[in-house]
Amino acid sequence: MSVADRPPARPGSAATVRPAGAGCRVVADDSSALVRLSGELTPTDLDGVRAALLARLVDRPGPIVVDLAGLRGAGPTIGRLLAGVRREVVDWPAAELLVVDPAGAVTGVAAGDLAVFRTADEALAALARKPMAAVLTEEFTPTVGAARRARQLVTEGCDRWGVPELTEPACIAVTELVNNVVAHAGTPMTLRLAPADGALHLAVRDYCPRRPRYAGPAPLTSTGGRGLVLIDTVARRWGSTPLPDGKVIWCVLHAEDESPWYRD
Repeated sequence: MSVADRPPARPGSAATVRPAGAGCRVVADDSSALVRLSGELTPTDLDGVRAALLARLVDRPGPIVVDLAGLRGAGPTIGRLLAGVRREVVDWPAAELLVVDPAGAVTGVAAGDLAVFRTADEALAALARKPMAAVLTEEFTPTVGAARRARQLVTEGCDRWGVPELTEPACIAVTELVNNVVAHAGTPMTLRLAPADGALHLAVRDYCPRRPRYAGPAPLTSTGGRGLVLIDTVARRWGSTPLPDGKVIWCVLHAEDESPWYRD
């Protein structure tokens, strides 16, 4: 288990997330939040760039700053692409996407859909002004004991972050998220959780492309199929995001939705 704060905003070594040979390259700075897009963006690049940005966000907690200074031929397409990625991850634990757009390429995006800055220094300074993100992350194997350890981690987080009223509903949600991977995906998984403004964000990442299907409450005679119903009951929002090598299932629980007897 580890507690991960936002990575420091300083230049460092870079790793190519989407390699040369593609029209648009995606290069991530290993020691900061910067992710640089370079080359020419063509319609055939869109799915690959989206996948590369999601991979960066799922592999490392915290926000990213997408720098478009080296990108050519983007037009309004890049704004729609980045706003779409941000919508997909905004409810993940501690995830956020900011944009550096010195040439004014981002157009046609509604106010509030993206935070856009002219320079990388301005974007990184905006990150530095925000409180450090508190995140708990742990890797699990798909075994019967995984849900028990996940509940322990959730309980620790709720105690640490001052939201004890969310312990019980969050334990219900994380049990179902983890057991879903054990029963249906059968792959290793990563649990991540983080607080934000009185809410708790939970996410489980696995390596199975099959997405969960929610068809409403299960019949009373059913012996299973209630996992997503329970999550839908305790969480204000939940969903899943497909990845090239699996998916993320996430949910958001709010302290104000719980019974008032928990509070002082």
